[in-house]
Amino acid sequence: QVQLVESGGGLVQAGESLRLSCAVSGRTYKNYAMGWFRQAPGKEREFVAAIHWSSGLLYYADSVKGRFTISRDNAQNTVSLQMNSLKPEDTADYYCATPNRLAGWPINREFEFYYWGQGTQVTVSS
Repeated sequence: QVQLVESGGGLVQAGESLRLSCAVSGRTYKNYAMGWFRQAPGKEREFVAAIHWSSGLLYYADSVKGRFTISRDNAQNTVSLQMNSLKPEDTADYYCATPNRLAGWPINREFEFYYWGQGTQVTVSS
């Protein structure tokens, strides 16, 4: 059973940075995509970024391009989201996710992801 555990959320001021991490367990075959989604209060969950674990391909939502960076650490089995120049509109619960099957690329639709973490809260004050 694949398990995803996010960490690193918190309260920051606009313009500051945060780094989120997602610890992945229960998966030895790494030819899968990993993604980050977020859900702001009263809004639908939206795609943020994705990385193909074995190839390193990257894909970002336009709203975070140039500010956020997704990466993976093979040794630690973690996926990270470095968030710079944070804005109040980045305030949301952030979720790590991965599919349960091989998929095409890019992958950014919620229904393409099967395993989800519990989320970590990010609050950006103005």
